[in-house]
Amino acid sequence: MQTSPAHAAHHDDREIETPEEFDAVVSARGTLAGFRVQAVDLTDRTRELLATDTAGAVFLGCPMRENAAAKIRADGALVFPPVPDLPFDPYRGLLYSPDELFDGLEKGYEQTPDALAYAWFQRTKADGDIYASMLRSVHDDAVSDALDELLRGARVVGVMGGHAMARGTKEYAGAARLGRELTRAGLTVATGGGPGAMEAANLGAYAAPFEDAMLDEACELLAEAPSFTPSITDWARAAFEVRTRWPRGGLSVGIPTWFYGHEPPNAFASHIAKYFANATREDGLLARSNGGVVFLPGAAGTVQEIFDNATPNYYESRGEPKPMVLVNRVHWTERLPTWPLLQALARERSMEARIALVDRIEEAPAALKRLTP
Repeated sequence: MQTSPAHAAHHDDREIETPEEFDAVVSARGTLAGFRVQAVDLTDRTRELLATDTAGAVFLGCPMRENAAAKIRADGALVFPPVPDLPFDPYRGLLYSPDELFDGLEKGYEQTPDALAYAWFQRTKADGDIYASMLRSVHDDAVSDALDELLRGARVVGVMGGHAMARGTKEYAGAARLGRELTRAGLTVATGGGPGAMEAANLGAYAAPFEDAMLDEACELLAEAPSFTPSITDWARAAFEVRTRWPRGGLSVGIPTWFYGHEPPNAFASHIAKYFANATREDGLLARSNGGVVFLPGAAGTVQEIFDNATPNYYESRGEPKPMVLVNRVHWTERLPTWPLLQALARERSMEARIALVDRIEEAPAALKRLTP
């Protein structure tokens, strides 16, 4: 996995999330006492486990041999065994990558881990089973932990907008250029991780290290599968074709949810924090956008995000208000007149100096800069 915007080495020193970290800690410290080992396969580490003190350690979903498990339990460690027959790992230590969620795409989207996790969610969410809801909560908490580790020290700008924006349109190309410009300015782009405007912004971030012409060519290639309907498989394949042709693109984050299961994640976010609980995901995306948020034209979901974002800015519950830039005057003053209400809320409060309405997407980066103290 690529390193994070803020290099994930900053995570809690007591967390071990890869076999390499496990080996490094055992050889450097000679003890695992008090450590948290998350979803690391330890079946080939029996010798180390038998020879190392693990008092007070916690092992979350780590496959291991029975004699090793018995010994570390006797040391006083807590062992949460892997959960069998689940299409996801509730204890995962790292965010998802597009390759991981779309693994097996050549057999069709329905066979991918992303689709299988959604099918599991559909089966279990209606039956009120405490076990299934606990697994979802543990998973979402692990994802939040990994997201915080990834973004530590990064300046994050959220780009919000609807899933309906089709590839091949000038709006899509504009949103992609926005993502590219923000990334080239050293910011980390975060989106809702889905199709449409969200995919476009993540694509722009992916395109940031390449020549400008690459983005135009990529948009042309993608236009052959303009939407994720009727076929998610074709839509996703087109994205992976772009990624294969231009490997190692720029970093960005997508924060989607299985709650909207008909809506697949996009393959251009390098790191994907996918949640079961939509409320956790919505709040988490906005709370982590410490560099402000750009709102592209959208419908109910985007309107909700505007006011989810305005509320902590109004009360200053997350400290100083963060910049909010709404794009497309006609959309936000006539079609869905959100801007007048936002202005009225902001009047005579410190957030008044942190909101802007611009007509064109090209004006958004300058507006963000202007609103940033």
